[in-house]
Amino acid sequence: MTDWKAFTVETADRVAQVTLTGPGKGNAMGPDFWRELPEIFHGLDADPEVRAIVLTGSGQNFSYGLDLPAMSGTFGPLMADRALAAPRTDFLYEIHRLQGSVTAVAECRKPVIAAVSGWCVGGGLDLIAAVDIRYASAEATFSLREAKVAIVADVGSLHRLPAIIGEGHLRELAFTGKDIDAARAEKIGLVNDVFPDQQAALEAAHATAREIAANPPLVVQGVKEVVSRRNAATVAEGLRYVAAWNAAFLPSEDLTEAMQAVFDKRSPEFKGR
Repeated sequence: MTDWKAFTVETADRVAQVTLTGPGKGNAMGPDFWRELPEIFHGLDADPEVRAIVLTGSGQNFSYGLDLPAMSGTFGPLMADRALAAPRTDFLYEIHRLQGSVTAVAECRKPVIAAVSGWCVGGGLDLIAAVDIRYASAEATFSLREAKVAIVADVGSLHRLPAIIGEGHLRELAFTGKDIDAARAEKIGLVNDVFPDQQAALEAAHATAREIAANPPLVVQGVKEVVSRRNAATVAEGLRYVAAWNAAFLPSEDLTEAMQAVFDKRSPEFKGR
């Protein structure tokens, strides 16, 4: 067993449970998360004893999304030398690395079921957009919040969610950065079902995982491959495009203001510069 810093992984009866553990508050996604996520899912993909995966968060929340303080070093050189090619190129490759972490979940041959409770924000939504089935507890709250921190979402939500919730709902969530509750999430198709509490959502995810695990594994993997192929090229092209877009246009006074506001614990004042 590997001692992960941002996850725990447990396997029983051909079902693996991957649990986000932080170390950031609310399972925020810092450097350990982005490094370990693809390692875990590549390992589970190759493990013949695993036929389905349940993905959930520790504590009361699924994830607060990107850990801005922990990841601020990613943006620093880009903001300091905004006109230079070298930091932009480095940032482009960093976006590709982060995208690859979430893509490892989407491309895992074993079906992945998310059990979401509490907050599922920004990068958390990117992550559940990459799974196959999503369950939520009644108190779960979802937000595609990147616009509120002066970032064009670039890790997958803008490309995977249209097939899940449709263009109109995606645009509403992405343009506003608004929060929606579990009932609205179910109504627009973001989650398959809503359960009374966190434990019930997790138990339902495991029940579905066991049903999947009881079926012929190669057939299940074939079904996932065929279904996923429909949008694979569109998603891949979109990820490349948004990475190039953000490497070119992300540096802004608004982004600096958004990050400073996080550290100052205040509302940002955006000026479109």
